[in-house]
Order: sequence, then C-alpha cells, then structure tokens
Amino acid sequence: MKRERILGLLLLASLLANAALLAFPPPHADTGGVEELESRIDALEKENEDLARVRGLEEQLQRCPAGTNRTASLQAPAVLQTVRRVPDPPFVREEVVEEGAMINVSVEVRPGRGRVLVQTTPLMGVMFQNAATTAAFVAEETLDTSLAASDVIFSIEARDEVPAVDGPSSGALMALLLIAALEGEDLDENQTLTGTINPAGAIGAVGGILLKAQAAHDAGKTRILLPRENSRIVRSMAAERTIGGVTIIERRARTIDAKTTIEEEIGIEVVFVDTIDDVRAETARDG
Repeated sequence: MKRERILGLLLLASLLANAALLAFPPPHADTGGVEELESRIDALEKENEDLARVRGLEEQLQRCPAGTNRTASLQAPAVLQTVRRVPDPPFVREEVVEEGAMINVSVEVRPGRGRVLVQTTPLMGVMFQNAATTAAFVAEETLDTSLAASDVIFSIEARDEVPAVDGPSSGALMALLLIAALEGEDLDENQTLTGTINPAGAIGAVGGILLKAQAAHDAGKTRILLPRENSRIVRSMAAERTIGGVTIIERRARTIDAKTTIEEEIGIEVVFVDTIDDVRAETARDG
C-alpha cells in the first residue's frame, strides 16, 4: 500500500511537470534577432570607420597650405655637358666637355590636386622629376603639411640648350625652395646650394664641385653649401721626373680638403651640410 502511494505521487508529479511544460514552453533562440543585431553592429563599425576617415581628411585639409599662389627662386650651380667634335685626321672624334654654370630654379605652389610638375627651358636631356618628387615629399614631412590640395611646379632655366645637365644634384635646393615658398621665407641670393636629397632629408654627394663652386663665384655668390660627403675630393696632379735626359710626366691622384681648396683657390665660402634641417639653419642664419 505504501509502495502504491509512492508510485501515485510520482505519477502525479510527472503529470504536473508535463502540464507545466505545455503551459510554459521554454524560449527558443530568436536567430532572426541575433542576425539583425550583428548586422547593426557591422553597420556601426563601418560608420565609425567612415567618421574616422572624414576626421583624417579634415585634419589633412587643415594642414594644407592656403589656396593662394606661392613662389620662391634661387640660382643653382650645375655641371653642363656638351659634345664637341674634334678634328683628328683622317677622322673626327667626339668628346664630352663639362663646364660649370648657374641655372635658374624656381617653384610655384598653386591650388590643384597634388601634382608635382617640372618644366625645363630649353628642353634638357636629363629629367628632374625624381628630384622634384622627393623634394616635395621632404617639404611635407619637414613642415608636417600636406600638398594634396596643391600643385607644385618647378621651373628650370639654363642659358642655352645643352644635351645634359646633372638634375639630381639640384634636389636639396628644390626642397629648400619649396619649404621657403610654403613658409613665406625670403632666401639670400648671395648663397647657393648643391646636393642630392633622399626621402629622409639627408643631403648626398654630387660630382663636379670645383666646377660648381667656380660657377657660383663667377655669378657673384659669396657662399655655397655642399654635402659633407664632398668634404674630400680627388684631384689629378701632374708630376715630372727626368730619367736619362728624358722628361716623364706622370699624373697621380691626390686627395685634398675641399673647403680649403675652394676657399683659397676660388674665393667662395664653403659650408658643409648633412640634412635639410642643416640647410634651413644655414640659410636662415643671416635672415
């Protein structure tokens, strides 16, 4: 009897439990709601990305130069190469002749769409485009600005048409010109500069510094900035000796100090620079 009562109670409990399940079914996962929530989260993330992009563009535009034309110019020393025909019977041979000369370099910044352009007068055999592009990048980095809303136009003018001119050696001067134009700075026309430049703003060695220094001096410049890598130059020296009544002339390479040689023999002050910051400090010294 006791056992039957226990079984009856268990049966009653089971019936009550089943009734409860029927009356209050367990909640099922609403997959549609989860998918909608995930979609909303994705939309918010994309909206945040768009807002961040807009904020970045606003900051960039705030750093852009005002939409007005800005210019700067300076003479740069260069080595011009010409081909000369020399009679050498029964033939005529050609030889490349190098000479130092001053070329006019100017830059104009005008409203545009971020282009860096180079025009040469007359047409020259070497492109300045790489040097100009690097100069523009260095100017942006140095001034923490953006030229995305501007066009930068470099103009190179030589005295007459030449087959080739050393374009990369004007890179440092082009960077200086662009910085001066953006900052509204005046440059001292009594000084000049030669040197390559890399994206980090380092000034690199160039060739023909004696020819360039002489050209700068002849043009009335009193000061020339040179890459420190050019502090030593190799000069070919002639040495005579007599053996058994025969005079023999030998040419030997000799390393000499560039600053001493240029200042004493040519008569123009030499200052060595390593970076675009050095160039700015030196050119602003008398300003």
